[in-house]
Amino acid sequence: MASTTLDRPEKFEIGRVFNNSFAVISRNAGLYFGLAALFSGLPALVLHLWNRAHLEDMAIGDPGNPAMADPSALLRDSLLSFALAMLYFVLSLLLQSALVRATIEDLSGKRPTFGDCIQIAIRYLLPTLGIGLLVVLGAGLASIALLVPGIILWLGWCVAVPVLIQERLGVFGSMSRSRALTKGSRWPLFGLFLILIIIAMVIQSVMVGTVVLFGGTIIADVAGALVSTISSMVLSVATAVSYVELRQVKEGTSVEDLAEIFS
Repeated sequence: MASTTLDRPEKFEIGRVFNNSFAVISRNAGLYFGLAALFSGLPALVLHLWNRAHLEDMAIGDPGNPAMADPSALLRDSLLSFALAMLYFVLSLLLQSALVRATIEDLSGKRPTFGDCIQIAIRYLLPTLGIGLLVVLGAGLASIALLVPGIILWLGWCVAVPVLIQERLGVFGSMSRSRALTKGSRWPLFGLFLILIIIAMVIQSVMVGTVVLFGGTIIADVAGALVSTISSMVLSVATAVSYVELRQVKEGTSVEDLAEIFS
């Protein structure tokens, strides 16, 4: 595989990130879809099925409603739902770390492997979880106060996980470094992720329409898991490619330099 060595770009370009992201995915389709299905699609399906069953049990007027017979069942099921949601959150962070590793390996001319990507993701699970929680809490609280500050904070921290995986700066160091790298490029980053989210929403709408015409609840859950698989994969890869792009724009760093930390 040829190494991706480009002249230093003058600015962050959405089109180049798009092209590189989908080129990376096409070269490693089996690995990327496998990782996304394992850490996003399958957990999403389980979560959808559980929530659907839980909501049906809690239907008003259902004589079999466990909350009517045993109030502790409601608390137990709610705690289980929360635990499943947290597990999904952790697995999504594992997926992002694994795909960051795979993307950097691919761009540097190497062949990413499943075992290597999982090993790196597990090694950095705790600091990745710390970054994920801080981003959710910080951007979430800011969004409650006012939407725009929340978006700005999220954009500033959006490449913190790639920084952690590649530069090993720890939780707060990675978040600070991410803010420095994204400074001056947050509008293009906003445009990039907005386009990707819109594409995901369009795909989901098409699937929902198809399910309404031809399918049922199980098919709807499977379709939702498929959308989650694709969306998580593309967003994670785009984030990793954006990190590389930002390093090249600000510092002229080649992907070979980025990969040396793992040599």
